[in-house]
Amino acid sequence: MSKHTYTQFDNELEAIRKRLLEMGGLVAQQLTRAIEGLGTGNQELLEQVIADDRKVNDEEVALDDACIHVIARHAPAAGDLRMVMTMIQMITDLERIGDEAKKIAKAGRQIVDSDAAFVPKVELRHVSSMVVEMLHGALDAFARMDPTASPDIVRRDKEVDAIFKGIMRQLITYMMEDPRVITRSLDVLFIAKSIERIGDHTKNLSEYVVYMVKGRDVRHEGVEALERASGSN
Repeated sequence: MSKHTYTQFDNELEAIRKRLLEMGGLVAQQLTRAIEGLGTGNQELLEQVIADDRKVNDEEVALDDACIHVIARHAPAAGDLRMVMTMIQMITDLERIGDEAKKIAKAGRQIVDSDAAFVPKVELRHVSSMVVEMLHGALDAFARMDPTASPDIVRRDKEVDAIFKGIMRQLITYMMEDPRVITRSLDVLFIAKSIERIGDHTKNLSEYVVYMVKGRDVRHEGVEALERASGSN
C-alpha cells in the first residue's frame, strides 16, 4: 500500500478505537447509574440507563459497519488485522454489558416501586463496584495496548462469581423463611446475575487485549497461562 493509503488506514483505525473507548465509557456509566439508582431509589437515573441502551445499540451497529469497511478497503494483515478483529469482539461484549445494565435498571425500577418491607437486604454495591473497576481496567488496557492487567481481572471475575453464589444462597434462605419476599428476591437475584454476567464480559475484554497485543488466544487456558502470555509475571 502507498504511504497515503497507510495514513488513511491508520486514521480510520484510530477513529474506530476512539469510538470503541467512548462506547465503553457509556456502558460503564450505565452500570454505575443503574446501581446508584437502585441504591438511592432514583427513578430518573434508572430511566436514563434504559434510554441509553439505544445509544449503545446504535454504536454497536455503526462500529461493526466501520470495522467491516476497513477490512474491505484495506485488507489488513498480521497485527492490524488482529486489532480489527479484537475490536469487533469487544464491541459485541460491550453491547452485552449495556444490555445487562438495562436489565439491572428495569429490575431496580420494580424494586423502587414496590413495598420496601418485602425487599431482602442484600449487599450489591461492593460487587458492582468491583465489576466497574474491572471494566475500567480492561478498557485502559486496550487504550494502552498493555495486557499485563488481564490476569488480575480474571482473578477478580472469579471473586465476583463466588460473591454471586453467596448472594444466591442468601436469597434462597430469605424466600424459604418468608414467601412474601419471593417476588422481590427474584428481582434482586436477576440484578446479581446481571452483575456476574458483566464480570464475565469484562474478563472477555481483558483476554481480547492479550490476543491483540501478543497474538495468542488465551481463552479457557487459566490464569497461569494468561500470566505467561501477557508478560505480567
